[in-house]
Amino acid sequence: MGLTNNDVFKKLRVAHKLRDDDIINIFKLVDFKVSKSELNAIFRKEDHPKYMECGDQFLRNFLDGLIIHLRGPLPPKRPNKSEKRK
Repeated sequence: MGLTNNDVFKKLRVAHKLRDDDIINIFKLVDFKVSKSELNAIFRKEDHPKYMECGDQFLRNFLDGLIIHLRGPLPPKRPNKSEKRK
């Protein structure tokens, strides 16, 4: 069996040494609200009664926020030369 979204999320958390507050702030960068209790449920073992599966949208938003957190926001786009002539 391969890695689940929960496994990937846990590995990223450890690799980047992120605390719950850090993760919540990363989600805020992409306007995605998440609570500490949701994070705790995702980081639990699968056999725990309050375990929650990390969905694709959840992980995607975290990855998008992590990019902004690590790199910073994208600079505004400059108009192309062809757009300047119009």
